[in-house]
Amino acid sequence: KRENLLKIDLTGPIFESDKFLKEIEAADDDHIKGVLIVVDSPGGAVAPSVEISLAIKRVQEKKPVIAYAAGMMTSGSYYASIWCDKIISNPGATIGSIGVLFQSANIEELAKKIGIKEQIIKAGKYKQIGTPTREWTEFEKKELQRLIDDTYTMFVKDVAKARKLDIKNSKTFADAHIFSAKRALKVGLIDEIGSIWEAQ
Repeated sequence: KRENLLKIDLTGPIFESDKFLKEIEAADDDHIKGVLIVVDSPGGAVAPSVEISLAIKRVQEKKPVIAYAAGMMTSGSYYASIWCDKIISNPGATIGSIGVLFQSANIEELAKKIGIKEQIIKAGKYKQIGTPTREWTEFEKKELQRLIDDTYTMFVKDVAKARKLDIKNSKTFADAHIFSAKRALKVGLIDEIGSIWEAQ
């Protein structure tokens, strides 16, 4: 018999959404009665995580979608899963890490030791923002902080809306906390603790 459950794996770091979007297109088939997203991912880039989240939301408006946290469902992969009808977690899974990060090394001292000098021509005060070749200026740090804060606010608002959580209590479920399945259930980030059998 033809399977009527569409199972999609969301594994590893999320750097692009094309593969997932192509796979979830199969949910448009009338024969498919439900979708199971099996997640084991530490997250990744913001834009593809949001793209996956919105694709799941579109499908969820037409048929049941369940997310199963098989290992890690953190950061971007949690964002991707928020619009599912239910999130079921393996008892040993790691959930949450609702936060945003921008990171770069400062290799200025290393460059000096090995004799590397940079040459730059730029237009725009902030164009060299995030460079690893020197310490960031205060105005660059403030600009990056604004970007990170805007993205974090979007993340928290979407989680609160999708999961029907009180955004005033975001310090309990967001703030980059990393939860065990038991604690994630307590703060409302998941709906059940179980196995993939229950999810299916």
